[in-house]
Amino acid sequence: MTRPEVTVEIPADLHLFLPADRRAAHTTLTTDGSSSLGHVVESLGIPLTEVGALAVDGREVPTGHVPADGEHVEVRTVTRPQTVPGAPLRFLLDVHLGTLARRLRLLGVDAAYESEDIGDPALAALSAKERRVMLSRDRGLLRRRELWAGGYVYSDRPEEQLRDVLDRFAPVLAPWARCVACNGLLAEADKESVRDRLADGTRKSYDVFAECAGCGRVYWRGAHHTRLSALVEQTMRDFGDGPPRRAE
Repeated sequence: MTRPEVTVEIPADLHLFLPADRRAAHTTLTTDGSSSLGHVVESLGIPLTEVGALAVDGREVPTGHVPADGEHVEVRTVTRPQTVPGAPLRFLLDVHLGTLARRLRLLGVDAAYESEDIGDPALAALSAKERRVMLSRDRGLLRRRELWAGGYVYSDRPEEQLRDVLDRFAPVLAPWARCVACNGLLAEADKESVRDRLADGTRKSYDVFAECAGCGRVYWRGAHHTRLSALVEQTMRDFGDGPPRRAE
């Protein structure tokens, strides 16, 4: 029995996932006649988290569509901002994205982060359990079926990573609302209530404090505040008017 042959059109933005010999606008594939189109796309190396839609001969089809001989398949990128239905927008980052996690938290974005490598199965299960968008540069992790949702982090530079995530998902920003250490929520704290956790110099120099409801860490406008404020102010100018999201 002759196996079906299809032509696949892949946008340039997704070429980094492809083998070098398939990095062209169109590539021809011979399928087994039973695998779904989603499986065929993933076999090229493209995580389905990076696919916005699939079209066959101009009409959109589900990932479960089984390609037939002669079909022209178009792989489309995700639409930005990307909507993640069914849960408040929150993230889970793998062990390699600690700086990105802290910057998202600085901006008030719910960003859970695993500082130790707990393994792909555990990360995927946690994404599903807590309904968090898995952010990673690990393509294998993003192909795991149990993921709630996911997004590939394209750059290895934290500044570019942050801008890409904010542009793609457009989370609501609330700077200075979360603990950068544990992701807990911050609340104003009376100086007397945190006095025993402050160094002498801090007690003498500062009067305004915040405390994490999760880990108890105390915050004040210390030496790094100017640098962090500059990052926050620039980010708010660029991304502070994102579309409203359903609150937790």
